[in-house]
This record gives sequence, C-alpha cells and structure tokens, in this order.
Amino acid sequence: MNNIPNEIAYKASQIKLLVMDVDGVLTNGVLSYVPAPDGTMAEFKGFHSHDGLGILILHQYGLQTGLISARTSPAVVERATLLGMKYIYQGHLDKMASFKEIMAKAGVTESQTAFIGDDLIDYPQMKLSGLSVAPANARPEIKSGADYVTNTEGGQGAVREVAELILKAQGHWGAILAKYGLEPAI
Repeated sequence: MNNIPNEIAYKASQIKLLVMDVDGVLTNGVLSYVPAPDGTMAEFKGFHSHDGLGILILHQYGLQTGLISARTSPAVVERATLLGMKYIYQGHLDKMASFKEIMAKAGVTESQTAFIGDDLIDYPQMKLSGLSVAPANARPEIKSGADYVTNTEGGQGAVREVAELILKAQGHWGAILAKYGLEPAI
C-alpha cells in the first residue's frame, strides 16, 4: 500500500468493525445552533459525502460500523441510519462500556476492531482496539498515541481515508476502482 507502514497495513487487514466518535471525526467538531420553528434551539451538524460513501462501501464488503458520541443529536441518528450503521450509541461520556458492548454484539475481538477518535474521552477505546486512528485535527496527545493519523480532518473525509486504508489492506480497492472504470492513483 502507498506509504503505509507494513504494521498498519497488517492491522487494517484484520478489521471487521469500525467504530468512531462523532464530533471532530464524522463532523468537523463545530457545534452550530439554529432556531427551530417552535422557538427552541436545534443543533445543526454537517457531514461529508465522501465519508458516507466510504461507510457504504465498507458495508458492501461485510464490515460493520458504529458510533459512540458523548452528545445526543437527532441529526446523528438520521445520518447513521441513512448509512446503515448498525451501532448508534449517544449520550455516553464514558464510552468504554458501549465500546465493549458493540464488539460483543458484532462478534469481533479487539484486534478486529478499529476506533477513530479525536479527544481525550476517545483514547481508552483507541488503545483497546486493534487499529487506533486519529483525524488530522485531533488533540496532539491523541495523535501521538494513535497507530495512524489521517491526512484529512474530521468532517472533511477522515472516515473515508480510514475506509480506504482498510479496503486497500484487505485487497478490495482494485475491484472497487474497476467497478467504476478507474485505475489506482499513482
């Protein structure tokens, strides 16, 4: 794989479950509030379409996906449901119990699980997982403890980058490109 250390490629080749944080990973981390028709404030989140396609392609190759967020947002449920994410856990500041429950439900081991996180509360799950990933905009301490740091920021295609890393390591990327009449980029 292009410029990916063999150890990371090996870890990615073992992944069957990808779990991620939301704010700062699946979104850019900015929390925006807009007035709802009833006068209350509604939270607005932006999601990148590249991340969505990456998640959908992972599902096509039998990988499972999920998210764990400390916050609760209807937008997250909507996006995750549209993408067919099987495990949607919100309102969990201590994410470890949820992470272990997801792995048990998915029937996978720690080494078969990847976790993408960007802040302190994500680090315990990252260290337990077989492949720990931090987006480019993660806190410095999190990036220094991750197996892999993406070139792209959360909410800007970081999840897609991880999906491609896994798919390439598992030997699927050539078939995916061929499906669309494309050649691997040099």
